[in-house]
Amino acid sequence: MTKRIFTISLFCLLIVGFVGISSASAQQDLKIGYVDPQSVMNKMPAMKAVQQKLQNYIDKKRQEFSQKQADFQKQVSEYQQKEAVISDEAKKKEQERLGKLNSQLQQYQTQTQQEIQQKQQELVSPLLDQIDTAVSAVAKRMGLTYVINQNTSGGDVIILYASDEAKQKYDITQQVMDQLGI
Repeated sequence: MTKRIFTISLFCLLIVGFVGISSASAQQDLKIGYVDPQSVMNKMPAMKAVQQKLQNYIDKKRQEFSQKQADFQKQVSEYQQKEAVISDEAKKKEQERLGKLNSQLQQYQTQTQQEIQQKQQELVSPLLDQIDTAVSAVAKRMGLTYVINQNTSGGDVIILYASDEAKQKYDITQQVMDQLGI
């Protein structure tokens, strides 16, 4: 049993070594650039209009939600005022009705958040397409094999260190902005 594990391990090491040698020679031809698309997008003139449209949409949705919330609070208040003088059966029905209204209000809030995210995606998508086109053009012009995003979607930095020479040579953020006329 141990002889078999040893043989399999040795075989795996040989394969990994061979793949490592092959990939090392293939890496000599790789040219990898990186870009900060968020930085590019923030400097795009169209971004101000997108932000304003999104803010208007958010304000409209907040106003609608506030109205629904105020209506619900009014109904709860009315119930509390008449609670002492109505029958137990009427209380139970009214509590069920208010419970359903509360659930609907929470559902509406969740739906509104999803609609806001969808609207943001809808408004930002054309800008991202422009950035993608510019990245492709710059990468082709510079002969890059890959271009990676400098940050994750959560804002975490992927490129932890790059020498000044590497930044000058492989950070294509400014070239992408130039390509977009920013």
